[in-house]
Amino acid sequence: MLTEEDYKSGQVLLIDKPLNWTSFQVVNKLRWKIRQTFNIKKIKVGHAGTLDPLATGLLIICTGKMTKQIDTFQGQIKEYTGTIVLGSTTPSFDLETEINETFPTDHITKELVEETTKQFIGDIEQFPPVFSAIKKDGKRLYEFARAGEEVEIKSRKITIEAFEIRRFENNEVDFRVVCSKGTYIRSLAHDFGKALQSGGHLSVLRRTKIGDFHVDNALSVDAFLEQLDAK
Repeated sequence: MLTEEDYKSGQVLLIDKPLNWTSFQVVNKLRWKIRQTFNIKKIKVGHAGTLDPLATGLLIICTGKMTKQIDTFQGQIKEYTGTIVLGSTTPSFDLETEINETFPTDHITKELVEETTKQFIGDIEQFPPVFSAIKKDGKRLYEFARAGEEVEIKSRKITIEAFEIRRFENNEVDFRVVCSKGTYIRSLAHDFGKALQSGGHLSVLRRTKIGDFHVDNALSVDAFLEQLDAK
């Protein structure tokens, strides 16, 4: 069982983020529980890479002196699984916003879907979603988006190491992607729909790996809280 000193000297906690939680909420919950359990006034707790509220999966949470390693973990290769819905787009590129446009899909075959993934393998330029936490002129991009203000977004160079199609049925594409830091899977879904001469948005996203860390070894938030209760 980990002690107060263990958390202060530094721990790397693997947490399976639940749906509809922000990464910040997970950090806050764990920090509060550690402080309450050991009656600590202050302890550093941070995460190594944000997951959107509508995504689930691996969050690396660092405590104490291990928070200095956050940048190292953030820079590691990541793996995601999820589902892209073809034939429609949303402003946020996922289910945070309503469908705003629909497109034909009759021409899309499994062979075309698999062939099109090849366009996205390697070093590519990607535009982040306007509904993202990237800062411009001191404001988050999603603040501009929600206010209906147009803003110029610069593309970023990212690397997609693998883009594997696991299922294609009823305009739904289940996938696995291995990618570099800074990759937006929502943007990939949007761009993939465009490349298929249609539209696309992300309906499911799960982060399965960061570097050598796997979500199979992660605890749910509840399981972590129960572990501390058992101290």
